[in-house]
Amino acid sequence: MSVSRTTDPDLIGLDPARLARIDDHFGRYVDDGRLAGWQIVVTRRGEIAHSSTYGTRDVETGAPVVEDTLWRIYSMTKPVTSVAAMMLWEEGRFELTDEVSRWLPEFADMRVYSKGSVLKPYTVPATEPIRIWHLLTHTAGLTYGFMQTSVVDGLYRAAGYELAPPPGVDLAGATTVFGEFPLLFQPGTAWGYSVATDVLGRLVEVVSGQRLDAFFADRILRPLGMTDTRWHVGEEEAERLSALHVPDPRTGRAVRHDRLGALVREEPTLLSGGAGLISTAADYHRFTQMLLRGGELEGVRLLGPRTVRFMTRNHLPGGRDLEDLSVGGFAESTFAGVGFGLGFAVITDPVPSRVPSSVGEYYWGGMASTAFWIDPVEEVTALLFAQLIPSSTWPLRPQLRQLVYSALVD
Repeated sequence: MSVSRTTDPDLIGLDPARLARIDDHFGRYVDDGRLAGWQIVVTRRGEIAHSSTYGTRDVETGAPVVEDTLWRIYSMTKPVTSVAAMMLWEEGRFELTDEVSRWLPEFADMRVYSKGSVLKPYTVPATEPIRIWHLLTHTAGLTYGFMQTSVVDGLYRAAGYELAPPPGVDLAGATTVFGEFPLLFQPGTAWGYSVATDVLGRLVEVVSGQRLDAFFADRILRPLGMTDTRWHVGEEEAERLSALHVPDPRTGRAVRHDRLGALVREEPTLLSGGAGLISTAADYHRFTQMLLRGGELEGVRLLGPRTVRFMTRNHLPGGRDLEDLSVGGFAESTFAGVGFGLGFAVITDPVPSRVPSSVGEYYWGGMASTAFWIDPVEEVTALLFAQLIPSSTWPLRPQLRQLVYSALVD
């Protein structure tokens, strides 16, 4: 499957010379060692206007980035899980206002952190049950152990849930443990980036009667022709896998991080609906085109167009943005002028972020510096793949937006 350019950019309102600035700019990140390599794809009106690779997928071996390089997409798994859940919603299997405890009883009678320490937290009863829409919008009060900004995420770390789960724990087991932790805030009152999408993946399993990997394969990946998207990388495909990198604390240059990077070489016990997939640019391109086209690609319809439009509206309480409602720190998003829908960040006002975009654009990214966005107004999609943790090391995402939007000339 190819992600080569399919049309002359001039024919779809993009200036080729301005698009060339993308490679010039991001090439400098590789040339000075800040990134090992990258892959970028830009489309408009369903046509690929720009597709490029640069650098290496492994700074130690020098193996180049190629068109079918395998990338850990981490939190870009979340939109896939959200689509899976909304496919079940379209079948009438649940309502978004349903209590999660109807299917996952471990989330009944939740308590919320009030004060105290990791060793002695004090909690109060939740005044509102966790509902399915809370999981889709990260307003459930769950968190991540790697945040390191609250007592609650300290409880996750103390139980072994940080960047990776404890050995041998499956999705059902992890979800049970998450239900034992106090919530960071009362459900529906704030926004906190969290394991909510892992819980949503478990909900998909219980409602559908299938393991999450089977549901993805049967209902999303095979129908869309996403033949390279997977949960781990076997020996036969290992040479296509990019190494994972981190910045050297002294020089800022990308160096390999094998301890975390090697985890994808083994079949996972825990199928993380929030962070578990490995994919290619060609595969994720197909996923974004399905969304841009209102839930359908090449005669295969996963969602109705009204469902996609509903998912990509701001669902935060009171129509507020992340600047008002975010707690807990880290996220794959800027905050000002950004709301959150059912699985995606949504631009409500592009001015506060000082980066051009359209109202209604939606997007997300992964912690190893991967990202995508979909602009239904301009009919633009963009994909960025690299393998550098953390994603906040360099301002890759806003810079790609600058370069793409300044190339639109019609």
